Amino acid sequence: MNLILLGLPGAGKGTQAERIAQTYHIPHISTGDMFRQAVRDGTPLGKEAKSYMDRGELVPDHVTIGIVEERLQKDDAGGGFLLDGFPRTEPQAEALDVLLKRAGRTIDAVLYVYVPHDTLVKRLTGRRICLRCGATYHILFNPPKQENICDRCGGELYQRDDDRPETVERRLEVNQKETDTLVRYYRERGILKEIDGLGTIDEVFSRIKQTLGDVTDD
Repeated sequence: MNLILLGLPGAGKGTQAERIAQTYHIPHISTGDMFRQAVRDGTPLGKEAKSYMDRGELVPDHVTIGIVEERLQKDDAGGGFLLDGFPRTEPQAEALDVLLKRAGRTIDAVLYVYVPHDTLVKRLTGRRICLRCGATYHILFNPPKQENICDRCGGELYQRDDDRPETVERRLEVNQKETDTLVRYYRERGILKEIDGLGTIDEVFSRIKQTLGDVTDD
């Protein structure tokens, strides 16, 4: 089964990706992992990607797509894969279609884990971290016993700058534009599957399994 996973920050995509990979015995392939592995392996594309990353620049599409193609040719992806973080743009999605067609493969389904904006903001702004020991809490889902005090060491809890509402709103705005483009692209191709991301981890995964059962029955 060849899958793509879409979702905004805070939608719980990473947690669901791990479960999908374990249940369906396919590798979870994230963009960051691909880049790091290519750099470690010292491949020509890995070296080229590193030169851009070392300068703090975005890795160009032709390098990214080449690294994706190399990764999908590895043995563990022979029976399927779950792409996470790629594609990010319509040109990347088109390039992925081309490289898969060359290999005689197609995307079976694109899972879009959807969570309302207000809920995403609550999830992303609720994290608190202990100044002393680094323990992580969430004011809604995993609150400390005493407000702003670490259960483990008694240290003070703080909110990281990138968890502040104004920063979160900017992140979501940028990601929403990218995601909307891909949602439209894959909906037109008839392979987009929207997953309600509200509820417990188990509830969301149950919806994913039900959806993928329909895909394999097609």
